[in-house]
Amino acid sequence: MGKLTTHVLDTANGCPAAGLAVRLYRDGDLAAPLVELHTNNDGRVDHPLLDGTTMAVGVYELVFEAGDYFRARGTTMPEPPFVDRVVIRFGIASAEQSYHVPLLVSPWSYSTYRGS
Repeated sequence: MGKLTTHVLDTANGCPAAGLAVRLYRDGDLAAPLVELHTNNDGRVDHPLLDGTTMAVGVYELVFEAGDYFRARGTTMPEPPFVDRVVIRFGIASAEQSYHVPLLVSPWSYSTYRGS
């Protein structure tokens, strides 16, 4: 069975992004998140976002509250910040495969990729 996981690295400070709020939505339904959580001290989530019967083919969005995270760290940023809410829209083509969607983020940039 496949699963969906994520983790966040703070590239500005060279550390895991602990305590960053993450929400998962399906098919752009921003009114009803499937999952809402915060990253742990290692910048990871404690459990898969999807697995077993919840893992399904479709289009999803991960929303990372990066601006709130950097504000809480005391990072000086302009208002509005250049990077605030990071939205990653991606597709799951096979519920049998595992998908890992990491976020590398700073107040000025972000990147992602499909991990394993």
